[in-house]
Amino acid sequence: MVFHLPFSSTIPLMETILLISPYWKEEHRWMVSSVKLAELWQRLGYRVVVACMGTLNGKCSPRVAVEKVSKTLEIHRMHDFFFPDPWNYGIAFGFTGYVRKLIQKEKPDVIVANKLLFWTSLSVLVLRLTGKRVIVLTDALVGITWWPRGWIPRICAAIYAWTLGWLILLSAWRVITFHPQAPKILKRLGITKKTQVIPTGIDVSKFEIRNSKFETPDTSMVVTYIGRLESVKGVDDFLAASTELKQEVPELTIQVVGWYRECHPLLAQYEDKAKFLGLRDDVDAILRDTDIFVLPSYSEGLSNALMEAMASGCACIATEVGGNRFLIQNGVSGFLYPPGDREALKAHLRRLVEDTEKRRALGKAARKRIEETFDWRRVEKQYQGLFQEYLQRENEKCKMTRSTSSEQENVQ
Repeated sequence: MVFHLPFSSTIPLMETILLISPYWKEEHRWMVSSVKLAELWQRLGYRVVVACMGTLNGKCSPRVAVEKVSKTLEIHRMHDFFFPDPWNYGIAFGFTGYVRKLIQKEKPDVIVANKLLFWTSLSVLVLRLTGKRVIVLTDALVGITWWPRGWIPRICAAIYAWTLGWLILLSAWRVITFHPQAPKILKRLGITKKTQVIPTGIDVSKFEIRNSKFETPDTSMVVTYIGRLESVKGVDDFLAASTELKQEVPELTIQVVGWYRECHPLLAQYEDKAKFLGLRDDVDAILRDTDIFVLPSYSEGLSNALMEAMASGCACIATEVGGNRFLIQNGVSGFLYPPGDREALKAHLRRLVEDTEKRRALGKAARKRIEETFDWRRVEKQYQGLFQEYLQRENEKCKMTRSTSSEQENVQ
């Protein structure tokens, strides 16, 4: 299959990062980590070219839609076939071929593939065979430490993880995880020496704590969940536990922020007890007015929503899975509980509704935790160091290639 690329003829003066991402921004699938990291890398002075699946403004034609957002950001979206929840998986035939043509035209200085096991990550295998160095970023090891809900998806994820997923990790020049992974698993995968932790982080300056947040009367408190209504997110547990508490505290406001299907069964079950606000672009304002934030996921990477809630001084409750355990120090900067345990979640909610001092302490400690470890001012130094090492290796590779070519010419 041949693709005609509508590239600009101008050659960028700044160094370019090619970011291979499953998706970008669509109502039903925002790839938050890709969007945030692209923003961070532009702040560092790089031009970012994104290759992903999806559509622009919901239009399936042309096959590849190119959006030039600015001089430092260009997005190439290839239309895909999408399998919804619980799979949440897209397939775009010809994606790797398009990426190779994009590399030939753009000649990126750094190549990064975000997320593991998505269709787009398969391009890492071909790029490795053609001599390209690729940095693989992932917030979770799907099928190994991260699991979908349902036995069939879990079995498929495990098989996929230990076959193609493993090969992708072995093919990567460097593996960046957004939160620490178990040393035993990294050793078993054979990637211990080339794996390092760099969180995505957030721009803390965009989030502020409302002065009256910790003085809110218990009876007018707001409890919020932010994210898609997907099975793995455990929103059913959140709504069940919080609405039961609402029977005891009628003035409690429960709200769900994020994309959902109009016919989603949770809407019919809880629409008279909770507010479903849909996809919003004023999340910072919503979090300023939130007293308690809940992330009830059954599996999780490093949640951007949880980081933003902590930066906003919310008292946070999250399941003890994935990156939640990296973000929250249990009992200090938030509460953790076993996934699916609705009674434990309800108990934590009741504690925070009744205990103003604990709610205040958790919120302040959460903000401090984000500032000390996950603020972009700290994270950007780690990415700058990573890219400098990558570019240094590429320069050494070019010098060796030129040296070898010269020697061959001399022999001839």
